[in-house]
Amino acid sequence: MHICGLLEVILQGSGSASPAPPCTKVEVAVLLLGSGPPAPTASSTSPDVLACLLVAPPCSGHYADRHSKPSCHSSPFHVEHRNIVENDPSERVSAEASVLSSRVHYYSRLTAASDRLLSPPDHVIPCPEELYVYSPLGMAFKVTGGDGGAKNPSIVTIFAIWNTMMGTSILSIPWGIKQAGFTLGIILLISMGLLTLYCCLRVLKSPKSIPYIDTSDWEFPDVCKYYFGKFGQWSSLVFSMVSLIGAMVVYWVLMSNFLFNTGKFIYNYAHNVSMSDTEFGTNGSERVICPFPDTGDHKGNCSSGISDTAVFDRWWSKTNTIPFYLIILLLPLLNFRSASFFARFTFLGTISVVYLIILVTLKAIRLGFHLEFHWLESTQFYVPEFRLLFPQLTGVLTLAFFIHNCIITLMKSNKHQENNVRDLSVAYLLVGLTYLYVGVLIFAAFPSPPLSKDCIEPNFLDNFPSSDVLVFVARTCLLFQMTTVYPLLGYLVRVQMMSQVFGKHYPSFFHVFTLNIFIVGTGVCMAKYYPNIGSIIRYSGATCGLALVFVFPSLVHMISQKRRGELSWPSAIFHSLLIVLGVANVAGQFFM
Repeated sequence: MHICGLLEVILQGSGSASPAPPCTKVEVAVLLLGSGPPAPTASSTSPDVLACLLVAPPCSGHYADRHSKPSCHSSPFHVEHRNIVENDPSERVSAEASVLSSRVHYYSRLTAASDRLLSPPDHVIPCPEELYVYSPLGMAFKVTGGDGGAKNPSIVTIFAIWNTMMGTSILSIPWGIKQAGFTLGIILLISMGLLTLYCCLRVLKSPKSIPYIDTSDWEFPDVCKYYFGKFGQWSSLVFSMVSLIGAMVVYWVLMSNFLFNTGKFIYNYAHNVSMSDTEFGTNGSERVICPFPDTGDHKGNCSSGISDTAVFDRWWSKTNTIPFYLIILLLPLLNFRSASFFARFTFLGTISVVYLIILVTLKAIRLGFHLEFHWLESTQFYVPEFRLLFPQLTGVLTLAFFIHNCIITLMKSNKHQENNVRDLSVAYLLVGLTYLYVGVLIFAAFPSPPLSKDCIEPNFLDNFPSSDVLVFVARTCLLFQMTTVYPLLGYLVRVQMMSQVFGKHYPSFFHVFTLNIFIVGTGVCMAKYYPNIGSIIRYSGATCGLALVFVFPSLVHMISQKRRGELSWPSAIFHSLLIVLGVANVAGQFFM
């Protein structure tokens, strides 16, 4: 018999309260939430009885299973039905209700609240569906809007993960495949998806591997703190900041790009300016370009407006002016105390990704496929199938599949917790298929000849001219979506950093403004001097992935197995190999 069940038998026969006859009604007992001993009589108004929970008959089965199907049979204590009312009742806490209050109170005295070893047994804890708030004045109200009402079905959870992972990395997947080679790129995309999925499962299961402690509200940094102390807590915070700030830098570069091309499209359309002669690319209606190194400052070729175009180009430059214009718009938004307003526009991310998929499909249909397989040697128009630059793709994919710092929170809202592994695997499958679809179609449809596959840009939208209407719509939607998401990312950085350093989310305007100046300044510098989102993504992805994808999940799992006496040599070798791969992934970004 479980020790909690044994204690319950002892308490029932201890004489602390006389048993009451069974009852078949739905209302039965009271769970004391106060700190003092409960009132022994029905007429007591002791101030120690602060609040109680009036519940239905205790349910059999484990507590985690009661959300789906409670199984109530009989009630050991009786409370009058008229105590559960919506108006103002006159009854007090009954003696029978105080009995269960006493018993649960005894359990709370036996051990600490976080220790699950001596927690009240399942037949004492009430059904969550029948919880009532019961005051010592006799008022009882049914508890609503709890966790049970916030649970999502599996399909919602799967697409929430898909929507969270779908970010700016999708724009760089074709470039990454080009850097690795077409065949090797597909192999690496599938392999990295499987590896990051496994590590994500290790993160998801890590809180449950800690015995005797209530880890229901823990996140992965708390797990790292448990195993590695302050070093684990702060290092996980630092690497999480790398991923968030890296994403904000990429957003700044992309917003500068999209704002530049959007303004260029409007100006050229209004002034009837054609840039076809100044951009090297294909001819025809479906034009594809190979941008010059200086993509932001092409000179206009329209003879009727050379002077006006030169002035516009000087004040509307992708690298010299646009990054600074964004400060006027975005810096004030970062200083808002709450980001709830911007959270309303998160659905735009889904719309943008769906539109990108449609855009890629249409372009591939109109351009056709242009593929030749050269396994090791380069040609004028094609790249080898296997290239030594493949670590650049693995760095991009590490960030593309990165969701490890928030997966525990996302999966808590899943209605069927027993399906977490399945739902997470399906979500990763959808993400991998989306990346594979976009990457393969753009690479295969890129017109070679006359253009070389090496012309594929880190942002594949740059391979289409600013006059392309479909691409203009994509850039405009992405610009608006990123403008609303950027303050959300800044809010996450502020909350995580300020709460750890100062213990407050908003210590003062000066602290928040200083942090925002640093973040914005980093984005402006990168947009001006190094606007290569592919390299920014791969560096930040490999760096944050080293700790949060490969090292910490593997170490936590091995230490947990070691403490349980279950660590085997194959497991130790496999997880050590994951750590080595994480280190090699970072090193490859600098030496390949």
